[in-house]
Amino acid sequence: MQEQQLVDAIAKLVIEQLKNVDVYNPEDKIPVGISARHVHLCREDLETLFGKGYQLNKKKDLMGGQFAAQECVTLIGTKLRAIENVRVLGPERSKSQVEISRTDAIKLGLTAPVRLSGDLAGSAPIALVGPKGVVYLKEGCIIAKRHIHMSPADAAKFGVEDKQVVKVRFESGRGGILEDVPIRVDDSFTLEMHIDTDEANGLGIGKDMGILIK
Repeated sequence: MQEQQLVDAIAKLVIEQLKNVDVYNPEDKIPVGISARHVHLCREDLETLFGKGYQLNKKKDLMGGQFAAQECVTLIGTKLRAIENVRVLGPERSKSQVEISRTDAIKLGLTAPVRLSGDLAGSAPIALVGPKGVVYLKEGCIIAKRHIHMSPADAAKFGVEDKQVVKVRFESGRGGILEDVPIRVDDSFTLEMHIDTDEANGLGIGKDMGILIK
């Protein structure tokens, strides 16, 4: 009887462990884009930094109608530490936003929260310096939360939906799994996972593909 109880207990333990094992299809591959620090600007702040009526000059097209501009700014943290040549992305937004890595935040002396783009309430303050002036943001600096961009067709292919949270496995580099990855679905998106430089360096990710785990 005791032996049967022991067998039942072990079987139950094995079943519980199997429930926590990630099941995935190695063919469910996601391209990865490594996002360096960058800045989005509203019209008012753009003119303060670069001059009245200034228009951004496109350097490279990005996803969803965005583009990397030729223009760069300097970031100044609360301890007056600076990071120079930070790329501005266009087009203009309704509110200025700075996206940095955790390593950048430490250098600048900031306590920046991990957020998805646009979620700026209560985020860190930061100053931006351009060739024509200075902008001080009382809030607006975040550490960009990793996420996956998909078109509706991609979402249907992978069997996921907008705002669903998944995991992504990496088998090259140092290897590992990134959890808590929200999916963002829009007609203008192409399939790509966005991570920052800290995450890429930590897992040894270069041009590697991630594998989606639902």
